[in-house]
Amino acid sequence: MSHPPLHLRGVLLDGTAEGEHVGELWVTAEGRISRDPVPDAETVVDGGWILPGLVDAHCHVGIGPDGPVDLETAREQGHVDAAAGALLLRDCGSPIDTRPLDDDPRMPEIVRAGRHLARPKRYIRGLPIDLEPDELPAAVAEQARANPWVKLVGDWIEREAGDLAPLWPDDVLRAAIDAAHAEGARVTAHVFGEDALPGLIGAGIDGIEHGTGLTDETIAMMVERGTVLVPTLINVENFPSFADAAGEKFPRYGTHMRELYERAPATIAAAVEAGVRVFAGTDAGGGIEHGRIVDEVAALAGVGLGPARALAAACGDARAWLGRPGLVDGAPADLVAVEGDPRADVDLLRSPSLVLRAGTRL
Repeated sequence: MSHPPLHLRGVLLDGTAEGEHVGELWVTAEGRISRDPVPDAETVVDGGWILPGLVDAHCHVGIGPDGPVDLETAREQGHVDAAAGALLLRDCGSPIDTRPLDDDPRMPEIVRAGRHLARPKRYIRGLPIDLEPDELPAAVAEQARANPWVKLVGDWIEREAGDLAPLWPDDVLRAAIDAAHAEGARVTAHVFGEDALPGLIGAGIDGIEHGTGLTDETIAMMVERGTVLVPTLINVENFPSFADAAGEKFPRYGTHMRELYERAPATIAAAVEAGVRVFAGTDAGGGIEHGRIVDEVAALAGVGLGPARALAAACGDARAWLGRPGLVDGAPADLVAVEGDPRADVDLLRSPSLVLRAGTRL
């Protein structure tokens, strides 16, 4: 797709907490960044701050309030995220194949994890592939051959216990995660509570989603092993409603979810303080509307990261973690421009002066 060439001048941020320089860049007709002048380019930014497109590291394009959605609704979800500046999504489980959307110039880039993997009746109906434990390693290997990430459901309500409980034996987890790594993929898991975390981290999992049940011991395990955390803080705000929905059927679960909610800010702050690498993810589609990445950045800033590190967790550091470039020569022109320094005030990201996805103005 051809675009009129563009020119931008201002403070160029690499999307980390510190990297910046005053300079300029160009966008070629092919939608790529050039540090060399491009003839006849229109100047679209002259002053302000320019940074790589934001990253929503926990997103679900293809899931709506009532479960799986059709492809056109998934397209609309992606458009909302991109317009908000989230130009790179790690889709942490989708029941539909969204690859046909990849040629839409207004869609974010999506790093996929395939479908959730869960045991029968141990996750939201219609979303996962249901498996018995002995089937998990082979299923993980299959997902890993098709996607750079694999998503496990680590804990969910167990009916007899009436509360959150792990889904998988430790030996099965080790075999499954080894199978993914052998295929060159990484593995992450949904975990609300405490009990599933030692087995998952001990088995070598690459990431933990939510992580509200972390303890000093499991935080130390994550630091030692380099396991990352995507806490989805704005979705944790839904925990009281999850507890209410359990009603009288699962009172232990309801009490537990309220306890996890109450201590979540301190839990995530402890992980940050200990040195766990944290990235920004909204859980859009999983109880959260799309387009709220700035809300998650603000929430992370408030639990110990501060605005500069919180921005990095949704920008340059997150891009490096997912293997995607920033504002480098030849990279796709995925960028956001704002009027002030977003490392000092993340709310500036709510009103960008320009958003480009591979050179297309959104």
